[in-house]
Amino acid sequence: MNKKSLLCALPASLMLFSASSAAHFGLMECWFEQDRSEIHCKTGWTDGGQASNYDIKLFDYDDNLLAIERTDSESHVTFPAPGGDFYLVFDPGHESPVEVDVVEMKDR
Repeated sequence: MNKKSLLCALPASLMLFSASSAAHFGLMECWFEQDRSEIHCKTGWTDGGQASNYDIKLFDYDDNLLAIERTDSESHVTFPAPGGDFYLVFDPGHESPVEVDVVEMKDR
């Protein structure tokens, strides 16, 4: 490879590296409130940003969709707690979905 080719390839490779280092992934934390009658979740990104206006889905253990709620301007969402076991999914569509299972949740 000559010097000119190397100099042309260097900026392109740096752009690829910076794009991959700038990737961010979704986060979601969920907990119980109101004597376990409500589920509260906070979503966000690994870069510290909020994930406002995204759908959060609530499923039972048979993978039946029980509810869908949209995160508010503060990246929060609230569901009434279902009667049985469940899990929640935040799927931003461009990265891996985040799942929170009922056994991972605490009371606040």
